[in-house]
Amino acid sequence: MATVDDLKFQEFDDAANLLAANPDATTISIDEPEIPKNQHSRLQEPRREEDDELLGTDDSDKTELLAGQKKSAPFWTFDYYQTFFDVDTYQVLDRIKGSVFPVPGKNFVRLYIRSNPDLYGPFWICATLVFTIAVSGNLSNFFIHLGKPTYHYVPQFRKVSIAATAIYAYAWLVPLALWGFLMWRNSKVMNIVSYSFLEIVCVYGYSLFVYIPTAILWIIPQKVVRWVLMVFSLCLSGSVLVMTFWPAVRDDNRRIALATVGTVVLLHALLAVGCLAYFFDAPELDFPAPIIPAHNGTTVITKS
Repeated sequence: MATVDDLKFQEFDDAANLLAANPDATTISIDEPEIPKNQHSRLQEPRREEDDELLGTDDSDKTELLAGQKKSAPFWTFDYYQTFFDVDTYQVLDRIKGSVFPVPGKNFVRLYIRSNPDLYGPFWICATLVFTIAVSGNLSNFFIHLGKPTYHYVPQFRKVSIAATAIYAYAWLVPLALWGFLMWRNSKVMNIVSYSFLEIVCVYGYSLFVYIPTAILWIIPQKVVRWVLMVFSLCLSGSVLVMTFWPAVRDDNRRIALATVGTVVLLHALLAVGCLAYFFDAPELDFPAPIIPAHNGTTVITKS
């Protein structure tokens, strides 16, 4: 049976004997490193300030490094354009919810777009909005004149081409002009953060989603209801644009920054007002009264 001395660790006894023989020997203690108080308090502080969160500059370096690891295909290949549509349903739905329910003080690009900008959502949102406005405009015209004996319904297919031209021109030309302006101002003022063209197209594309259900509700033949819905949708989608682009230009000259954001909101409002006024609140046409021939050779014009 083992005694108590046999159960002791021999290494500790040897170390004690060595220390007793040479008290001046250097000893090394292995402990967990202590964190200085100033460093500990620094770790408790937020890693980024609110300005960096709004501008989305904290992940820019990581995004550039990740982008550098990806192999970019030549632009004439199908793989090059496939990367613009590499997005799943959950990401698209999440970005749609972010555009319909904007969070105050949060940047839409940083929260939803910067990790993987896409063209899938903006393309189909614009296409859906084109057909929704055209079909709803025809139905609205039909319900307004329903019951009038002099009215003959004729579907206006030209509204599809007009809506497509207006919406796609807005969703591409305005982001292109804004991207060029931000790049130009970035060369003047170094603090300005420039978004990529694809990111700006994503913001504008997803901001138009709220007009799809609004265009369906515009079928209601009440002008007051239509304009209230238009103002409500304009406030939601316009707030997404303001919260996205204001942090990028606020370090610029005060007048230039206000003029830039004001122009963005004005163009957005012109699109909404133009679609409502042209497709839904068009002036009523005076239809000619039907001519009923009489038996005696005379004609009788009836008034409706």
